[in-house]
Amino acid sequence: MEFISTHGRTRQIIENNSFHIKKGYGQNFLVDQHVIQKIIDGSGITKGDLVIEIGPGIGGLTERLAIESKKVIAVEIDKALIPILRENLEPYDNIEIINSDILKTDLRALIEKENAGHAKIVANLPYYITTPIIMSILENNLPVKTMTVMIQKEVGSRIRAEVGSKDYGALTLAVQYRAKAELLANVPRNSFIPRPNVDSAVIHLTRLENPPVTASDEDLLFKIIRATFEQRRKTIVNCLFNLMDFGLSKDELGALLINCSLNVNARGEELDLNNFAALADEIYRRINK
Repeated sequence: MEFISTHGRTRQIIENNSFHIKKGYGQNFLVDQHVIQKIIDGSGITKGDLVIEIGPGIGGLTERLAIESKKVIAVEIDKALIPILRENLEPYDNIEIINSDILKTDLRALIEKENAGHAKIVANLPYYITTPIIMSILENNLPVKTMTVMIQKEVGSRIRAEVGSKDYGALTLAVQYRAKAELLANVPRNSFIPRPNVDSAVIHLTRLENPPVTASDEDLLFKIIRATFEQRRKTIVNCLFNLMDFGLSKDELGALLINCSLNVNARGEELDLNNFAALADEIYRRINK
């Protein structure tokens, strides 16, 4: 049997369906069998697992996931790909195809419907919304045990960045709070049809049983982290004053940083996860007096 994800069959499917690649949807179909096997092996999926795939494209990775798992729910935004997916994946009875924007899809409800307890996400993520997808899953604390995803190499660098580096930011901290990150592979551009304009990497995220820090209000913690890096050249005080409606003056915000033994002129890139948790708790106590 020739897999959908081979170079020859992928080109044939595109041509037979007169399908036009949409750059706006970040459509780059993976055709490197070595990389696909690394994704499958690294994901650790078993015959008992529910897998959610984001952006299945023409079904190349979907097919391999269906062989290895109990069920695959494939969420595809491009309506034109749905009949192609259904035709390509017709031999498999454990795949559900959903035509939807992943950022508007209730993944929690999909997982609960399957009585699975949790799901594993495996995907060649659309690069134009990679960070929003990962952030949404982490911030909403969805019942996702692992994520094994193809992403831009630069996003992989941001996930594993050190405090103080140019890549360090909200994504770094969100991953640290929820998961353990592992680089599985760097992926050359010729592994895709069409070739992307960026280098790629496969990252495996394993959900932590408990976050490494305690926060009185997780939502508040994530909001503070986001606000701090939206204007990363500015001090934390200015970011929070400009972007958050705490009803606190700059002097009051500065005093809260000092209470946490932080520099009043500090920028977000200078704080580690423990610092952010301490600051979030200090603000939480101040606004809930």
